[in-house]
Amino acid sequence: MSIKPPFVNPLNEAALAIDAAIQASKVVMEIYAQDFAIERKDDDSPITKADLQSNQIIKEILSSSGLPILSEEDEDDKSRLERERIWIVDPLDGTSDFVNKTGEFTIMIALVEKKKPVLGIISRPTTNMLFLAQRGSGAFVFEKESWKKLTVSKTSELKKCNAVGSRFHLTEAEKEFFKSLGVESFVSRGSSLKVAEICMGMADIYLTTSDKIKQWDTCASYCLITESGGKMTDMYGNDILYNTERLNHENGLLVTNSLVHDQIIKKYQSLG
Repeated sequence: MSIKPPFVNPLNEAALAIDAAIQASKVVMEIYAQDFAIERKDDDSPITKADLQSNQIIKEILSSSGLPILSEEDEDDKSRLERERIWIVDPLDGTSDFVNKTGEFTIMIALVEKKKPVLGIISRPTTNMLFLAQRGSGAFVFEKESWKKLTVSKTSELKKCNAVGSRFHLTEAEKEFFKSLGVESFVSRGSSLKVAEICMGMADIYLTTSDKIKQWDTCASYCLITESGGKMTDMYGNDILYNTERLNHENGLLVTNSLVHDQIIKKYQSLG
């Protein structure tokens, strides 16, 4: 299946990223339908054959671009720091969701230029949905054989916001912070689908105070949320840069429809 990017002037790499996401999704779904072994990395997070095979396919397809690839499943080659343009890849975001068969796992591919994402794609293999954004060209979702433009919600009152949070990593402190914001609606979501739902206008807030989130967890999402009218910063309102020495987002992450962003940062700072 060949899907053309919906942009008027697509980057040369857009078609490559779409192809990589589609091919990787096929392999991931083949493994999902089987019995598969679950191993543990050094940080005790799960890894499966799907993570590794998806990674292999994505690298093979993206390699024709000649750009370095920073992937969760490979050792970090610091020579990337000398390059203006690199790929940042999470070949299976939400491995715990994959293992627990929630269906809420994704494949994430992003192109970074001068430390900012210029192209982001998220594939949700279980529903054949593709989310795609290009800087200055908007964000779109492909489902039922067509592209639809994405726009965040217009909700500006915290109490009326729909919040999404991690299914497996939500802390008690984060739960308490949501309560302090007065947010009444909260649902758990796996992987980058939390940000995708904000891009679609179905949710308004996602946050984490963890310092364990890394650049491949957010890079594609950054492009999508920005192009759909939302905002992503750390919990203090600082912008996020990519292809930097340190890969962790050390001050957490806040993603919103942009209208409630400053209110949340102010509240968080007041608790600090």
